Amino acid sequence: MLTAGESQSPSAPVGAGRVLGLIRDGEAVTRADIARRTGLARSTVAQRVEALMAHRLVYEAGGSASTGGRPPTVLAFNRSAGVVLVAALGATHARLAVTDLSGAPLAERAYDVDIARLPEQVLFWVNERFTELLAEAGRSGEDVRGIGVGIPAPVAFSRGEAVAPPMMPGWDGFSIPDWFSQHYEVPVLVDNDVNIMALGEHWTHWRGCEHLLYVKVGTGIGCGIISGNRIHRGAQGAAGDIGHVRLAGHTDVVCRCGNLGCLEAVAGGRALAARLRRAGLDATTARDVVRLVHEGEPEAAQAVREAGRAIGEVLAECINFFNPGAVIIGGDLSEVHQQLLAGMREMSFGRSLPMATRDLRLGHSQLGDRAGVVGAAIMVIEHVLDPGVIDRIVQAEVVRGRQWSVA
Repeated sequence: MLTAGESQSPSAPVGAGRVLGLIRDGEAVTRADIARRTGLARSTVAQRVEALMAHRLVYEAGGSASTGGRPPTVLAFNRSAGVVLVAALGATHARLAVTDLSGAPLAERAYDVDIARLPEQVLFWVNERFTELLAEAGRSGEDVRGIGVGIPAPVAFSRGEAVAPPMMPGWDGFSIPDWFSQHYEVPVLVDNDVNIMALGEHWTHWRGCEHLLYVKVGTGIGCGIISGNRIHRGAQGAAGDIGHVRLAGHTDVVCRCGNLGCLEAVAGGRALAARLRRAGLDATTARDVVRLVHEGEPEAAQAVREAGRAIGEVLAECINFFNPGAVIIGGDLSEVHQQLLAGMREMSFGRSLPMATRDLRLGHSQLGDRAGVVGAAIMVIEHVLDPGVIDRIVQAEVVRGRQWSVA
C-alpha cells in the first residue's frame, strides 16, 4: 500500500521499482516468479534485478525448494540499504527514531520538548538528537534516505509547512524541508502529528480496516482519518481538526484558538489538568491527569469520563457522517482508556445511527506513544521506495554514478 508517493498504474512499464515492490512484498522472490508475474522476458528481469542489486536494495538470500535440478535463487529486500530519520513532535514531548527501510527502529528515544519555541530552535534541537541517534545506531548521515516529521498543527503537506498553528508561534509558513536541506540532501516529509499516528496504527494493526478514525487525546484533541486505506488530509491539510468543534452549553469556555466552547478547551488534557488544579490537586499536564487516575483519585477519574462523553458527542456526528469501521483512541489520555472509552461509548453509540455502529469497533492504540514515529517512518519509506522514485534513481545512477541520490 502506497500512502505517500505516487503509485504507478497497472499499465505502466514494469521498471525496477515495480520489481522491487514484488520482492519487498514477498509476491515474487525468484527471477522466474518475477517473469511470470510481470510478463517480462527473463533477460529484462535479470537487468532489473541487477540494477536493484547494484544499489544494494536487493540481495540473493539463497536457494528455494526445487522440484528437480538446480534450486532457484531467492531474492530478498535489503532493509539495511539505508536509514530513515523520524521525529514525532507534540506540544510538550517528542519521540525520535532512526529506522531501517522496513521501519524497524535501530535507535529510539522519548524527550520533553517545548513546541512553542521558534522553529529554528526546535529543529536545531531535533537535528542534534538525530546525530546522537545515528551514532547510537552505528550509522552516518550518508546512510540517510529520508526524514519524516510530525507536528501538532495543520500542515500544507506538499510544502512541508505549518498553517496557522495555534500552539506554535513563528511556525506559520516556515519550510521544514528547506531547513533540513542545509544538512541532508534527501526527501523531507512533514504531516500533522495525528495523521502520522493514524498511519502508524493502521499500518501495524488495522490494514484490514479500509476506513478508520484515530483520535488523539493529549494536551489537545485531533483526529486522523484513514479513508480507502489512505490518509485523508483535506484541501488545506486541516481535515480531522475536531478539537475545535463547538460543544453546546460551554459558551463560557475560551479556547486558545480564540473561539468559545471548543471540544479541546473542554475535554483536552490541558483543560482537565486546569480543572483538577482548581480542585486542589497537583496537575499541570495531561500526564498528571493520567497519574492521578492511576493513583485512584476519584475526581480525576470522573473528569476523564466526562471528557470521554464530550468527545463522544462530537464523534457521534463523525460516525454518522463518515461511517468508519473502527475508532481508535491514542494520545496521553488513552493510557486511562477504560474511563475515557466508557464516556465515549456512552455518547457516541447512543447518538449515532444503528447502521453506522452495527459493526463499529472502538478501542485504544496498541502502539501507544510510538504510533507517531512508526507512522512517520512508513510515510517516508513508502515515498522513497515508490516504484516511480526507484526508477528515477536507477536511471539517474547511469548519469551521475552515485547511489541513492533522491531529488
